[in-house]
Amino acid sequence: MERSVILVSGRVQKVGYRSKVIALAQEMGIVGWVGNLPDGRVKVVAEGDAAVLDRFASALKVKNSLIEVAAVEVERHDATGEFDDFSKLVDRGETDSRLDRSAELLKELIDVTRHGFSDLGQKMDRMLDKQDQMLDKQDETIAAIKGIDSKMDRMLDKQDIMIDKQDQMLDKQDQMLDKQDQMLDKQDMMIDKQDQMLDKQDQMLDKQDETTGEVRGLRSDMKGSFDMRLERIETALKEKGII
Repeated sequence: MERSVILVSGRVQKVGYRSKVIALAQEMGIVGWVGNLPDGRVKVVAEGDAAVLDRFASALKVKNSLIEVAAVEVERHDATGEFDDFSKLVDRGETDSRLDRSAELLKELIDVTRHGFSDLGQKMDRMLDKQDQMLDKQDETIAAIKGIDSKMDRMLDKQDIMIDKQDQMLDKQDQMLDKQDQMLDKQDMMIDKQDQMLDKQDQMLDKQDETTGEVRGLRSDMKGSFDMRLERIETALKEKGII
């Protein structure tokens, strides 16, 4: 544990600075006190862990719309352990803690008034810009969708045309198949007729074979008859002494 004696200069009196110091000390678990000096500075006596005291001294460099710390001077001493909490020294004629709290709230209100509404306006402008960008993108998206719709319509029209042509081709194929069936039927009929003709040709050949056999028989009969007659004639001629 150590003690830090801190002198803070700048615009630090009658602006709620001591209330800020008390809030920081309570937040960091530091004990001691804070008070105004006649020369316009603020004195802080704080005891606590050395590392925590370093962070505390750094946090005392406050700058906002009311408070503006110009310098923080720190002296280190041994801790005495005399403090139980962190308090504010109030001289005669100074405001009490409730008025200091009012000053703190006023400071916050001024911050909001000076910066908050300005930031809000800037944020609103950015939001409006983004909304405009979103609307532009939505318009682009709608235009793209419309373009896709028109392309889809054209594609569907082409598909309908292709389907119609396919139907026509299928109809023609059906007609061709019907004609092929008719041709096959005619071929079957022709084959049947050819079979009939072949059967008749076979019958004619059979008859020709019979006729040929009969002709051959007649020829052999006639030859035998002629031979007998010739022998008789030859014999008669020999008997008469002619030959």
